[in-house]
Amino acid sequence: MRKFLLLILVLVTGCVFAGRLFYLQILDDSFEKLSENNAIKVEYDYPQRGHIFDRNGKLLVSNQPSYDVMVIPREVKELDTLEFCSLLKITKEQFETKLEKAKIWSPRLPSVLLPQLTKEEYAYLSEKMYKYTGFYIQKRTLRDYQVSHSANVLGYIREVDERIIKKNPEYQMGELIGAQGIEQQYEDILRGRKGIKRFQKDRFNRILGPYKEGIFDTLPKRGKDITLTIDAELQKYGEELFVNKRGGIVAIDPATGEILALVTAPYYDPKLLVGRERSKNYTRLYYDSIAKPLFDRGLQGEYPPGSPFKALTALIGLQEDVIDIDEKVSCRGGYYYGSRGRKMGCHHHRSPLAMVGGIANSCNAYFCTVYRRAIEKYPSPQEGINNWKKHLTSFGLGDFMGYDLPSGRPGKIPSAKTYNAIYGYPDRKWYATATISNAIGQGELALTPMQMANFTAAIANRGWYYKPHIIKNIDGVDTIPSIYTKKIKTTIDPEHFDPVIDGLYGVYTIPGGTGNSLQVPDIEICGKTGTAENYTKIDGKRAQLTDHSTFIAFAPKDNPKIAIAVFVENGYWGSRWAGKIASLLIEKHIKGEITRKDLENYVLNGSLENEYEKPLLGTPFPINDGKQISAKFLLETEPSSESIK
Repeated sequence: MRKFLLLILVLVTGCVFAGRLFYLQILDDSFEKLSENNAIKVEYDYPQRGHIFDRNGKLLVSNQPSYDVMVIPREVKELDTLEFCSLLKITKEQFETKLEKAKIWSPRLPSVLLPQLTKEEYAYLSEKMYKYTGFYIQKRTLRDYQVSHSANVLGYIREVDERIIKKNPEYQMGELIGAQGIEQQYEDILRGRKGIKRFQKDRFNRILGPYKEGIFDTLPKRGKDITLTIDAELQKYGEELFVNKRGGIVAIDPATGEILALVTAPYYDPKLLVGRERSKNYTRLYYDSIAKPLFDRGLQGEYPPGSPFKALTALIGLQEDVIDIDEKVSCRGGYYYGSRGRKMGCHHHRSPLAMVGGIANSCNAYFCTVYRRAIEKYPSPQEGINNWKKHLTSFGLGDFMGYDLPSGRPGKIPSAKTYNAIYGYPDRKWYATATISNAIGQGELALTPMQMANFTAAIANRGWYYKPHIIKNIDGVDTIPSIYTKKIKTTIDPEHFDPVIDGLYGVYTIPGGTGNSLQVPDIEICGKTGTAENYTKIDGKRAQLTDHSTFIAFAPKDNPKIAIAVFVENGYWGSRWAGKIASLLIEKHIKGEITRKDLENYVLNGSLENEYEKPLLGTPFPINDGKQISAKFLLETEPSSESIK
């Protein structure tokens, strides 16, 4: 056996070497690529991004030429650094930092040294670039915003970073990608496809001509144009109405689910995030923790919906057959409940009221009665709450709705699990009255303005809706995704909607209706005012701030063309700010002009800036015992379960 050991060792070693040589010469192309990198110069030809239009064909976003100074670190020769920095208008330290970063990224591949030169800077610099080996100018396009509004809808473009490149290898360092809004959501459609040109170099790095006569070169493919469902004029008007206010507006076409307006305030001019000042401007916007202009309140703001939610309470009551439209409920200035005679205060209005009057006058006693019956219909409050939640989720509440925008929040719809955790069930029992604030849109409920607009559209349609969406047309594509053309039905039978709609119409038309002063000539509007309580913590103490103003509406009453939700932070009661804004936007959309100049002047000239300073003063507001409070706060202040039966 020993005499064969040396032979076996020689054969095994030979096979290993042969296999390695085969792999290196036949299978592994890394050295070929390295050789090509040395002998071939690659230049990219970046396409124009697709244009963005509004629903009426108005151009919102186009392109403008831009020029980047590129560097290939290994090709850089000795240069007069101070002279070059003077041309680029950067410091020597900035130059050295950028060059070192490019070396770390790749010594052989091009990196952006200085992005987004203007046409004037390019004209001046291009004549002198021949003096600086290893540097060249790359042409590309930047966005050219034709409007000063809709920044939250449109988004912006920015340079990719290493994290993005690792996730999407088709991008190279220095390339641009959509961020936020439409630019991010439809990046693959808008960006097109870059072209590639390869040039043969000699050993002195001189260009000899196209590599293999250009057979491997590709032409750029322009991005596709897209048309949005947004009405630019309505969007602009909505932002004007929100000057010196904070909040959000969402307007939807109920017949299609198309988003007509999506306003967040405060807002900013999209031009701020274009060009070499983009980074500085973005930082300033990002660190504004008071106004939060980058926070899209229409999609991300989760607020107690307040009294507009009463329309859903009424629908659930009818579906569960715990009340009929003619039954009247007495109101003695509020709803009394619990062993200690707790009271949820109410407006002063005539009593008793049936459903239409209850909605029009926003009677808390009426809706607390309906809600409590709907929960107590079932053997346990847990079953009642879960059934209640089932109805609400059928309206798209409590979950991200699937619209075609990259940001959003799911809102909060409490379940039996929520209250079991709050009260420590089964050690402590809880009852329907512990959750009574839900009846009027307070308590543990939280909705986004988008969700409020969507349930309003579902009511306007008598029980169905389409997923809200912002894409109307893509150039060269026949249809939009089917998820936006499929009807979604709620759990409420169609026959229950008409009496609720009559009540919403009564908000505007019945004497004493909470929106009676907001009527618009020749338009039948159905709406609901809301006043949502606003609590925060100041110096560790729970403090009540000025209420939020909320409003939902749709119009006309029959064959509606617009459903809208307006939320104004710290805006007092619903008709003071949100209701006026909603009526004005409805008239603008349907008539194209404003006749209620009194409403318009009030809103355009009004400001809530003083209200927004209050939370910064550190002065707690006392809690009004006559108002509803959440189950969680009840638990903190009332340790006895008997007190919340």
